[in-house]
Amino acid sequence: MTETTVGIGGAAESTDMVLNIGPQHPSTHGVLRLRLVLDGERVQQAEPVIGYMHRGAEKLFEARDYRQIIMLANRHDWLSAFSNELGVVLAVERMLGMEVPERAVWTRTLLAELNRVLNHLMFLGSYPLELGGITPIFYSFREREDLQHVMEEISGGRMHYMFNRVGGLKEDLPAGWLGRVRAVVAEVRSRMDVYDRLVLGNEIFRGRTRGVGVLSPEAVHAFGVSGPIARASGVDFDLRRDEPYLAYGELQDVLEVVTRSEGDCLARFECLLDQTHNSLDLADACLDRLQELPQGPINQRLPKVLKAPEGHTYAWTENPLGLNGYYLVSKGEKTPYRLKLRSASYNNIQALTVLLPGTLVADMVAILGSLFFVVGDIDK
Repeated sequence: MTETTVGIGGAAESTDMVLNIGPQHPSTHGVLRLRLVLDGERVQQAEPVIGYMHRGAEKLFEARDYRQIIMLANRHDWLSAFSNELGVVLAVERMLGMEVPERAVWTRTLLAELNRVLNHLMFLGSYPLELGGITPIFYSFREREDLQHVMEEISGGRMHYMFNRVGGLKEDLPAGWLGRVRAVVAEVRSRMDVYDRLVLGNEIFRGRTRGVGVLSPEAVHAFGVSGPIARASGVDFDLRRDEPYLAYGELQDVLEVVTRSEGDCLARFECLLDQTHNSLDLADACLDRLQELPQGPINQRLPKVLKAPEGHTYAWTENPLGLNGYYLVSKGEKTPYRLKLRSASYNNIQALTVLLPGTLVADMVAILGSLFFVVGDIDK
């Protein structure tokens, strides 16, 4: 039990100061609110206040059929839309016991890795911006635009792709698309040294992030933190390696699970950067395999009304920001009886309660930005 003494006027010297960061604040990535108790310039307590963006997605799942819920799923983490869709269709396919055509499996893996690069590039550009470095965001958006072109060409969507379907993908690949993707991947890879030189080589950036906001492995396990943030603290866990799905079981020689032991802001950024390099390698491996595969179907024919059999299942994927899980309960109808979403950002952001106390207010923004979260993914 902690007590906070708040005063005004002459008695303020012996009282605590309560500061609200947000819910509308440049450093909060959206409508997140942080309630800080300060002693001078040092944070004593921190409480993330969430729910300002809550859309009730889990309840809306119950009123939509298995084709329509894909639209709801790809919006909570708007930087990882393809990966969000993927978890839903994998859960429904598991309930149906459905085998997906091989071309769909490899294409899904390729698109998931391209989506991972798109997600990481946003944070590789925006995190230095929050620390005062404006240049990297222009580079990251140049790379993102090149990737967005090929994603938009295949799906028709820029942020919300809506390309997954139960049983495969919406439609076959456009003629020559694989070659255009290979060219874009090579182009993006050739420019990635910008972040090594411009950001990691910057002494101000390193000074603001090294040794700041150290997250212990014990806290990672206690809060259920996952993804690059957990791996930066030495927790060596990645579903793509440890519980392979899609085509990751055949990509183990290319897949590299990037870890660090320091657990600070710099380690989290380095994990994100190294993982981006590896995702580009995985994309190339998928392109090689897709060019070898013979022509064939990319989805399964479905009945006009799709009903999942009665039962329940849990499908989780290694989303760009961490573990993303869907617990699906079916009563044999065309809509889910219950669909519970386990989002990465929701768990990751809870670690602020132990990360921020004891730090300076000036370091608060550095720590907050290094958790690489999306507010819609917190509030759902």
